[in-house]
Amino acid sequence: MIKYSYYKLSKLKKIRYLKHDEKNNQFIVFLHGFMSDLEGKKPKQFLKFAIKKKVGFLALEYSGHGKSSGKFIEGNISKWTKQTNLLIKKIVKKRDFILIGSSMGAWISLNQFRIFKNQIKGFMGIGAAPEFLENLMWKKFTKKMKKETIQKGIYNLKHGNYEYPITLQLIKDGRKNKVLNKKFNFKIKVTMVHGEKDESVPISYSRKILKLFPKAKKKLNIIKNGDHSLSNKKYLNIILKELKLLI
Repeated sequence: MIKYSYYKLSKLKKIRYLKHDEKNNQFIVFLHGFMSDLEGKKPKQFLKFAIKKKVGFLALEYSGHGKSSGKFIEGNISKWTKQTNLLIKKIVKKRDFILIGSSMGAWISLNQFRIFKNQIKGFMGIGAAPEFLENLMWKKFTKKMKKETIQKGIYNLKHGNYEYPITLQLIKDGRKNKVLNKKFNFKIKVTMVHGEKDESVPISYSRKILKLFPKAKKKLNIIKNGDHSLSNKKYLNIILKELKLLI
């Protein structure tokens, strides 16, 4: 039985998280994607892996996601980055950790490098999507869609079986969180895993991230026939093998 915990941001706001603590050992920190949560297969598999390998584990749901409080439409990259930073300080404390960012989680991971310069010992992106709000959404919106977003402050974007409420404040905040123009001079291992048939995020995004790390030991694993989420057993086993190498 998986036991979730809650971190109080204020009297009315709380963030749901999953953790496994190992005294003095490094941690794995998993950051999920846009409109995702901790009910999926990835966080549970990473938790099992951490227990087996005797390393710590932390995964959280940003505000407006899963069972965390707050409205999704009030969230943005800055807020979700700050919540992640708070939880890492509270749970991981001064210990070293490896970041795993799935889709939008990779963007939020890159934002953590500013804060935890000496603690991050490795980084893995899964279908990484930094700056997706501008490049993969806004720039592809038609004039009509942009007009509606500006006038109403929100546009409900249908993609596959999902509907994403895209707010104007979210798009604007994304522009303040540019990471693809930065350089991260960390001598760490950086691995990008990307599905060959990812229909949401092009593989070029994983390549762009690798270019941001001139001093890292870099690897790109393109999973044959893989989709965006890479959540089935076969794909997860490939991801776990890569994670073993990072640790």
